[in-house]
Amino acid sequence: MRKGIIPIILAAVSVSAGTAQTVSLDSCRSMAVRNNKAIRMAEEGITGAGYRKKAAVAAYLPGIDFTGTYMYNQNQIELLAENAMLPTMKFDPATGKYNPNLLTGPDGIPVKNPETGSYIPSEVAVIPKEAMSYDTHNVFAGAFTLTQPVYMGGQIRALNQITKYAEKLAVAMRNSAVQDVVYAVDEAYWQVVSLKEKKRLAESFVNLVDSLRSNVRAMLREGVATRSDSLQVQVKYNEACITLTKVDNGLTLSRMALAQICGVPVDTPMELTDEELNATERMPRELTYNMEDVYASRQDLAAMRHGIDIARHKSKLELGNMLPKLAIVGAYSFSNPNVNHGFEKKFGGGFSIGAALTIPLWHWGGRYNSYKASQSTSKIAELALADAEEKVELQVKQAKFSYQEAFKTYEMTVSNMRAADENLRNAQIGFREGVLTTDDVIGAQTAWLKANSERIDAEIGIRLCNVYLSKVLGTLSY
Repeated sequence: MRKGIIPIILAAVSVSAGTAQTVSLDSCRSMAVRNNKAIRMAEEGITGAGYRKKAAVAAYLPGIDFTGTYMYNQNQIELLAENAMLPTMKFDPATGKYNPNLLTGPDGIPVKNPETGSYIPSEVAVIPKEAMSYDTHNVFAGAFTLTQPVYMGGQIRALNQITKYAEKLAVAMRNSAVQDVVYAVDEAYWQVVSLKEKKRLAESFVNLVDSLRSNVRAMLREGVATRSDSLQVQVKYNEACITLTKVDNGLTLSRMALAQICGVPVDTPMELTDEELNATERMPRELTYNMEDVYASRQDLAAMRHGIDIARHKSKLELGNMLPKLAIVGAYSFSNPNVNHGFEKKFGGGFSIGAALTIPLWHWGGRYNSYKASQSTSKIAELALADAEEKVELQVKQAKFSYQEAFKTYEMTVSNMRAADENLRNAQIGFREGVLTTDDVIGAQTAWLKANSERIDAEIGIRLCNVYLSKVLGTLSY
C-alpha cells in the first residue's frame, strides 16, 4: 500500500492543476482505499475496538470512586423525648457492692410506686433532653471507595478475550471491505480500458466504411455503381458514426465512474497507463491452490471465525453469572456533623476495609437457560462457518472454470479476428475487381468489427476473471 503514496500525490497535484495525469491500476487502488468512506468507517471500528480492549483490561485493576452527598433535614435528632432521670447507687464497704439509693418508710422498708410496682429512688441523676439533641438540619457526607475484584466467575477474563477477538473481527471486516473496493476499482479500470480500445476500433471502422463510401461515390460517378449502393454505404457509415458516439459517451461515463470509486471529483481528467492493451502480455493460465490456504486467507471467513470465538466467550460470561464473586472493598468515609464524635459540627471520618462475597443460590433456572442459549448461538455460528466454507469451495471452482474458459474464448476470438481480417482483405480485393458487391464488403466489415470487439471483450474478460479469482482465493492484494 505504501508504494501507492507517490502516485496519489502526483494525481492530487494534477487534479489541482486541471491537467490529465496518467495513473496506474495500483494508484487507482490506493486512492480508492484512502478515500472510501466504508473503509474509513471500518478503520474507526478498529480504533473503537482497541479502546474497548483497553477498557476491558482495566477491569483487572482496582477501581477508586468518590461519592459526596448533601441533605437538608427539617427536624433535628432528639434521642430523648423528655429529661431522663436515672437512679443512683452508693458503695457499701461492708459488702463491697453498690446498692441503689431507695426511698424508705418509717419502718425502714423501701417504698414502691403503687402504679408501676417498682422501688422509688431517693436520688436521681438528670440527663437534660437538650443534651441528647443534635443539629442535623444540614448534613454533608462523602466517601472514597476502593474496590479490587478477586474472583468474578471468570467474567473479566472472558470480557478481555471478547474484546481481543472483536478487534481482530474489526480488522478482518476492514480487510474484506478493502478487497471489495479494490475489486470494484479493477472492474471500473478495465472497463475504461475496454471502451478505450473499442473507441479506437469504432474509429477504425468509421474510416473503413468512409473509405468504402468514397470508392462507391467514385464508382457511381463513373456509372459502375448504383444509387442504391451509395445509399446503402451511407446508411452503414451513419450507423458507424452513431456507434462511435455511443462508445465515446460510454468511455466518458466509465471514466467518471472510475473517478467516483477512487474518491476524486468525477470530472477529474485521468489517463490510464494500460489504455494500450498489450495482447502479448499473458497471465498464468494454470493456477494451483489449497483450500485450507483459501479458508485461512479469506477475510470474510476470518471474520466468522472471530465471531465464533466471541460467541464462545459470551457463553463464559453467562456461566460467570452462576459462579461466586469475591471482591475486596476499602473506604474512607467522612461526614459533617461528625457521627463518630458526638455529632460535632466538624468534618470527621475514618477508614474501613472488608470483603464482599456473592453466591448465586436460586434463580429458577434463568441464568442456566441463558447459558445454554449462548451455547446454541455459538453452535449456530460454527454451522454457519461450515456452510460458508462449502460455498467458498464451490465459488473457487466456478471462478477457476471461468478463468480457464476466458483463455479459451480469447484464443477463439483471436482466430476469428484473423479470419475476419483475411475475409475483409479478400472482400476489398474482390470489390475492386468487380466480382463482389457492396453487400459483401459491408458484411465483411461488420464481421471484422464483431471479431475485433469480441477479442477486446475476451482479453478484458481474462483480466477480470483473474481479479475475481484472486478475490475468491483471498489473495487479492490491498
